[in-house]
Amino acid sequence: MSHKVAFSFADGKTVFLDSHAGELLLDAALRNGVNIPLDCREGVCGTCQGRCESGSYTQDYVDEEALSAEDLAARKILSCQTRVQSDASFYFDFESTICSASGTSLFSGQVTAVRQLSETTAILHLDASAHPGRLDFLPGQYARLKVPGAGVSRSYSFAHRPSEDNQFQFLVRLLPDGAMSNYLRERCQPGQTIEFEAPLGAFYLREVERPLVMVAGGTGLSAFLGMLDDIAHKGGCDQPVRLYYGVTDARDLCELDRLKAYETRIADFACEMVVMNPTQEWQGKTGLIPEHFDRTFLKANPFDMYVCGPPPMVEAVKRWLAGEHIESYRLYYEKFGDSSSGQPTA
Repeated sequence: MSHKVAFSFADGKTVFLDSHAGELLLDAALRNGVNIPLDCREGVCGTCQGRCESGSYTQDYVDEEALSAEDLAARKILSCQTRVQSDASFYFDFESTICSASGTSLFSGQVTAVRQLSETTAILHLDASAHPGRLDFLPGQYARLKVPGAGVSRSYSFAHRPSEDNQFQFLVRLLPDGAMSNYLRERCQPGQTIEFEAPLGAFYLREVERPLVMVAGGTGLSAFLGMLDDIAHKGGCDQPVRLYYGVTDARDLCELDRLKAYETRIADFACEMVVMNPTQEWQGKTGLIPEHFDRTFLKANPFDMYVCGPPPMVEAVKRWLAGEHIESYRLYYEKFGDSSSGQPTA
């Protein structure tokens, strides 16, 4: 038996490899050409340390000078002493180039469908089943798609969890004159090939150990669809999950049936939708997302918050947390970049 293991690095690159039953994590890495820095290999020096962000593991021996009790409680590990007991992901606080790990690969998929979900959002479906083996990524990560005939690339978060059949979905905001938007509106046809680079990004779901708060702005929802798919696929979790989904206009809301379905697939899941510029027909919450945060919920227990969307929204959330003097939380966020930044675009 083997386990799928993800190594994520400080430069946003992620490498996937298989670890054999009972194999040391460091040995699995070296066997796959990932040269994690090492020295003593005896659990003493701490050179090969990382942090387990999801999954189960054991450690043979860790010297207290290498990792403290607090470090161990924070799931820090020594690669030379760690044996994984399930599929798992690990983070290393150095760039992938240090250990000669390329991280990403170039793939291609055929367009199977483009469906308009709202006036401003479409979902692009790609079939990469011709690729041998599963294309792996962590829920929340993104791919950089080459726009056919345009000579440019655009980045979009996977709107689902990894699947064995390599079927991919991406939410795309339809801009008035965007390279991908124009392609989808004017030239995209089923059967056309789109090349893409993946996996990318340091924004992904960690082990769900505490109440989970997700904050999506516009097509930032895409990353959370992947995370929620993964939680639901695993039978839910033993923590409450709250999604705040904000858009400019009510017409921008999409995938509402899918969000509703999570209420039955994830035991303690709730979604709040917020519209910034409502019409008279909109009867739900209005304004900015932080105005609708449940203070009682957020102050009751430590929590993890994930935020994905336009930079002003991300900054507004950070200011709200600081202003409320909330301290017991971990914050992970991804801001939309402009079209040349390489970050996921709105």
